[in-house]
Amino acid sequence: MAENKRDYYEVLGIGKDASEDDIKKAYKKMARKYHPDLNPGDKEAEEKFKEVGEAYDVLSNADKKARYDRYGHAGVDPNFGAGGYGGGFNGDFDFGDLGDIFGSFFGGSGFGGTRRANPNAPQRGESIRVSLTITFEEAAFGCQKELTVERYETCTTCNGNGCADGTSPETCPDCHGTGQVQVRRQTPFGTVATSAPCTRCAGKGKIIRQPCKDCHGSGMIRRRRTIQVQIPAGIDAGQSVSVRGQGHAGKNGGASGDLLVAISIRPHGLFRREGTSVLCEQSVTFAQAVLGAQLEIPTIDGKVQYDLPEGTQSGATFRLKGKGIPFINGRGRGDQYVTVYIETPKNLNREQKEALRKFAEAMGEAEPDDGERKPFWKKKGRNR
Repeated sequence: MAENKRDYYEVLGIGKDASEDDIKKAYKKMARKYHPDLNPGDKEAEEKFKEVGEAYDVLSNADKKARYDRYGHAGVDPNFGAGGYGGGFNGDFDFGDLGDIFGSFFGGSGFGGTRRANPNAPQRGESIRVSLTITFEEAAFGCQKELTVERYETCTTCNGNGCADGTSPETCPDCHGTGQVQVRRQTPFGTVATSAPCTRCAGKGKIIRQPCKDCHGSGMIRRRRTIQVQIPAGIDAGQSVSVRGQGHAGKNGGASGDLLVAISIRPHGLFRREGTSVLCEQSVTFAQAVLGAQLEIPTIDGKVQYDLPEGTQSGATFRLKGKGIPFINGRGRGDQYVTVYIETPKNLNREQKEALRKFAEAMGEAEPDDGERKPFWKKKGRNR
């Protein structure tokens, strides 16, 4: 019969490189799609629901998955390998019982030290991740933003139980509310008992006979919400802001997830940022650099006065203390660093050029008569 079965990966709509989480998510999606309670009287959906459960039973088990990947459906057949072991071990071997024994010795809660999650226990909702771009100044001084997100909230019609008004969920008679059923299979070592998700309730432990008309039995409604987000002063690109409890609603009374806002910052026309330092450039004239001058320097707080000393060289950097970015969630601020560049004058008239030549002569930098400039090592006062 194995040759008539569909590939398990195809059944769940996943690739062979799918992770455990991918397999689990695909199973939940397909089980919900073909669940008998949502497809009453649909025999095809019922068969596909069973097929989905069988595929998940194999692919969610590391040993079964390994055999299936190597041998196909034959590798997970109950009689696989029996002929090569002379009938194997006679008797029932229950891995569940073995898990209890190991747990009593090593303090675990089952084979491998893990306990199967109760499907009806409170489950925390998933977080929502969004991106937000702000200005340079908003990042420096903080701001408040409104973000519109779509999230799953508990259905107010059924209060999250997924049932129509006047009805309630029923405990699954197959798994008795655990979401797991024991499956016994014949192996070369005898009969092995393992646990698998209950196909009747899709591992939920309960059955909804009459689904809620608004949430269709899921207990959740997708809604759009506008949320106020406080951006702290000093935040930098790549950092995130967490808004507690504004993510997707939890299940079975579990807490809601968070809203995680990843921050990016628009480039500024004047300023650059390195940590809490602000960097900028300031052009000055030749005369200002030589004689000194009082400059107006732009900062994120506005313009400030700075006394440029005489003889400032092009490329020199000076510091404006406390004019940088505030320390995030702390006191104080960084500094601003200003790099000076001297502007070379253009389009000089005759008088200006003559004045500049006289200045050069006074400095011993006159041009030779042939118009060729001397190498710097041959100028007055320099030795090669």
